[in-house]
Amino acid sequence: MSRRPVNPARRFADGGGASFTSALHQKSRSSPYLSIGLVLVGALLLIGYSYSNSGGFSSDTNAVSKVEGDISCTAEVHRAIPILQKAYGDSMHKVLHVGPDTCSVVSKLLKEEDTEAWGLEPYEIEETEGHCKSLIRKGVVRVADIKFPLPYRANSFNLVIVSDALDYLSPKYLNKTLPELARVSLDGLVIFAGYPGKQRAKVAELSKFGRPAKLRSSSWWIRYFVQTGLEENVSAIKKFEQAAGKKSYQPSCQIFHLSS
Repeated sequence: MSRRPVNPARRFADGGGASFTSALHQKSRSSPYLSIGLVLVGALLLIGYSYSNSGGFSSDTNAVSKVEGDISCTAEVHRAIPILQKAYGDSMHKVLHVGPDTCSVVSKLLKEEDTEAWGLEPYEIEETEGHCKSLIRKGVVRVADIKFPLPYRANSFNLVIVSDALDYLSPKYLNKTLPELARVSLDGLVIFAGYPGKQRAKVAELSKFGRPAKLRSSSWWIRYFVQTGLEENVSAIKKFEQAAGKKSYQPSCQIFHLSS
C-alpha cells in the first residue's frame, strides 16, 4: 500500500496554523517558570535513578551481596545474625567478626540490643566510607594479617565469626590461624566457608587476597578440625538448625560451629 503525501497547505488552512503558533509563543512567554520547573524535575528524577542504581539507597547487606554470580559469605553473615542470636543467646554479647567488609557486619551487630562488636579486616582496605573510617579510628575495627598471632588477649570475645577469610589460606597457615581464632574466643567459633563450585573471587579481588580461594568440602573441613584438635559445638549446631528451620533459613555458604 502506498502512503498519500501530506498536503502542508491543509495544516495551515484558514490561517489556523499561524494563530496556533502565535498562541504557543504567547503561552511560552507568559510561563517561563513552567519550563524551568520541568527541567529541574527531570534532572532530579535522573539523579535519583542513577543514585539508587549505584547503591546509594541500599543497606550494608546489599553492598556485600551477590555480584555477577559471586556469593559473599560475609553477606551470608548478615542474613544469619538473627539465627545466631537464637542459637548463642548471651554469647552474642561480645562478638568479633573476622573477614573482608567487616565494617558492614560490625555496624549491623552494633545495632542489636546488648551487643558489643569488633572487626578484624585481614586485607588492606583501599576505599572506605566515613562510618568505616570512624570505626577504624576508634579501634573497633583493625586491619591485621591473620597468618600471624591475632592482636587480642585470650578469651577476649564470647563468640568469633569468620567469613571469606579461611578459604584463602593454605593448610600451612590454617594450622596457625585456626588455633588463634579459638584462643581469643570464650564460648565458640563460627566459620562461614564457600561451597566448592559455587563461590569464587572476582578477578579484581585476586590481587587483594593474594591467591584464588581454595573451596573445600564439608568432609574436608571436619577432618581438618579433628586433626587440629577443634571439636564441633553440638549444642550450638542443634539450636542453630532449630532456629533456621523456624525461619525457613537456607544458607548459601557452609557454616561450622566449633567449641573454643
